[in-house]
Amino acid sequence: MRLDPEDLAKISSLTLAHYQENAESFEAGTRDHDVSQNIAALLRDIEGEPPYDILDLGCGPGRDLKTFTALGHRAVGLDGTPRFVDMARQASGCEVWLQDFLQLSLPDGRFDGIFANAVLFHVPGQELPRVLRELRAALKPRGVLFSSNPRGGNQEGWNRGRYGAYHDLDGWRGLLADAGFEELEHYYRPQGLPREQQPWLASVWRRTAR
Repeated sequence: MRLDPEDLAKISSLTLAHYQENAESFEAGTRDHDVSQNIAALLRDIEGEPPYDILDLGCGPGRDLKTFTALGHRAVGLDGTPRFVDMARQASGCEVWLQDFLQLSLPDGRFDGIFANAVLFHVPGQELPRVLRELRAALKPRGVLFSSNPRGGNQEGWNRGRYGAYHDLDGWRGLLADAGFEELEHYYRPQGLPREQQPWLASVWRRTAR
């Protein structure tokens, strides 16, 4: 079913309101999550000498901005939740942009890497091709996009107050290839568990020349 502009506005407003209302508990619950595997996956495929310009897309309260900065990189955050933007600025000292994922306004060719950890699944499927093209345009030539999403069977809908789209590997590969990316690697998380206990699909992509 095709979502109209009113549907999309509702999806954004209700999902962001959920995060706004639960910002402090979200920060406390995710503060100690170990995503070092994901950060390393992004950084090892960026070409050239560091420091790198990194966009933390959906940066939340700023946990990973602090990590990128501690590693010596130039990190910029982006989130659609006003409370998260305030928290991330205070926690990291980084520049943080307040932008809705469905209404991005990104500079062309600015970033060596984009870190989209547990965020792109909030983009409705019909809008995702456009959003991915916008992210590609924000990368430097041969820049790198990291994404991690809860996997599923290519279904989407509401889940505990938030909208989500849940892709399988084949579906995700098709979307990224159509948007102008080539796959560098993928893996499932958490590490070391049987596949049925690995709900997260992580993948790394390079901006192609086209």
